[in-house]
Amino acid sequence: MSKKHDAIFDDVLSGLDTPSPSTERGGARFLKRSTSIGERMTGERQEKTLHLVDPERCRMWERHNRDYALLSEENCRDLIDGIKAQGQQEFPAIVRRLEGSEHDFEVICGARRHYAVSWLRANNYPQYRYLVEVRDLTDEEAFRLADIENRDREDISDYERAVDYAEAIRLYYGGAQKAMAERLEVSPPWLSRYLVLAKMPEEILNAFASKRDIRERHARALKPLLSNPDQAAAIMEEAAFLAKSQARAAQGKGAYIDAQEVFKRLVAVAKPKVKTAKVSTGKLYTRSSGERGIMVKKQGKQVHMAFDADLSDGALRAAFESYLSTRKS
Repeated sequence: MSKKHDAIFDDVLSGLDTPSPSTERGGARFLKRSTSIGERMTGERQEKTLHLVDPERCRMWERHNRDYALLSEENCRDLIDGIKAQGQQEFPAIVRRLEGSEHDFEVICGARRHYAVSWLRANNYPQYRYLVEVRDLTDEEAFRLADIENRDREDISDYERAVDYAEAIRLYYGGAQKAMAERLEVSPPWLSRYLVLAKMPEEILNAFASKRDIRERHARALKPLLSNPDQAAAIMEEAAFLAKSQARAAQGKGAYIDAQEVFKRLVAVAKPKVKTAKVSTGKLYTRSSGERGIMVKKQGKQVHMAFDADLSDGALRAAFESYLSTRKS
């Protein structure tokens, strides 16, 4: 049970079986208790029942928008340390009760909290338990609740969110993007960007060190390039090469290539090769081998000549006559 909940509970019930002090402070406390009870009776205050449970009694909802397999001690370290510092899990996870299952609860929101408590219990802190709030939710309600809780969190990746949205639009909204956007209270273009990411080819995803590294802006930029067969072929070839490099890095045989570098390389290979016009260096006419002379370049119907300002008259005249003899022939 949370500290805030404990405080409210204690305030409402404490001292009801003992006479109230006649002091001004005591009167204030009695008034506060009366107000709390009144708020509860009129519905102005809602109290929630929280439970502390063994995390092994809980399983992740199959539609949970966070990929539990991607959680690790490293990316949950802040939460693990926070629970240890506070001495408890501060915010409850949202769960549903299960019937006819080996588990008692299904986690709708709170995968990282579940991982952190499980890790602590497995690493010499068996006193910690998983704080949960039980709710009765449909799948569509569960999806929207999880989305609202996690939409602004940076620790859930664009790819996890994209896959979640792609499944939800199929399961709950009949493929209607506009209907889903209205229910989530987001714009259709915003939702569309994540749906594009969810459709990225597996070869592209494997080019990144982790699927968590690819962003919706990467997918947005790659989409038009992948629609061109020639550009798509070049991108896929580079993606395969990058995937092999990432696989070697996972085996300790090199360094990972970061997400921004992967993106730059994929885009770079898709850019059309710019053909540069050959620059003619011209032809050198001289009086004799090894001597300075006239550089002659032909550009269209014009002929351009260049020579050093200090070239002697004899050398210049001989070089020009050499050019004329070639030109006549």
